[in-house]
Amino acid sequence: MSEGDSVGESIHGKPSVVGAFFTRIGQVYQSWLDKSTPFYVARWAATLLLTAIYMIRVYILQGWYIVTYALGIYHLNLFIAFLSPKVDPSMLDEDDGPSLPTKQNEEFRPFIRRLPEFKFWHSATKGIVIAMICTFFEAFNVPVFWPILVMYFIMLFCITMKRQIKHMVKYRYLPFTHGKRTYKETHLL
Repeated sequence: MSEGDSVGESIHGKPSVVGAFFTRIGQVYQSWLDKSTPFYVARWAATLLLTAIYMIRVYILQGWYIVTYALGIYHLNLFIAFLSPKVDPSMLDEDDGPSLPTKQNEEFRPFIRRLPEFKFWHSATKGIVIAMICTFFEAFNVPVFWPILVMYFIMLFCITMKRQIKHMVKYRYLPFTHGKRTYKETHLL
C-alpha cells in the first residue's frame, strides 16, 4: 500500500481536512444517536411528525407515488424484521441450538428480535428523510396510476402479515413483551 492510499489521508500521511471534517460529523451524529436511545417515545413522535410532513408534501405536490410506494415497502420489510425472532425456529433442527419454548413447563426464553427497536426506528427515519429528499427531484416523479399502487400495497401487506401471524402461532412466540416477569413475595413466618 503506497503512501496516501488510506481513506482520509493526504499524501504526507496526515489526515486531510475533508476526511477530518467528515469524521467529526460522524462522531457528532453518533453522539446524538447515543443520547437519544432512552427516549423512545420522543424518537417515534419525531418520526411520526416527519412522516406526516412527508405525506402532506406528497399530497400537496400530487406526485412521487413511486417513491412513496418504495418507502411503504421498505417500512413493511423493516416491520417484518422487527416482528421476527433473531433465530428462526423453522430453520432449526430439534437438537440444533436454542429454541423458543413450546410447552408450559419449558424454560422461559426472552424474545430476541431480528431487528431491534432502535435500529428499526433509525432505519425508518432514514428512509423517510431519503424519500423526502427524493421529492425535490423531478426525475423521481414517475407518472403512475396511484390507486393500483395502493391496492397492490394493501394486498402485499395483508398477505405478508397473514404469513407472519401464522408463523407466530405455529412456533408460539409473541414479539411484544412488557418487561421482566415478577413474582409475588411469599412471607415466611
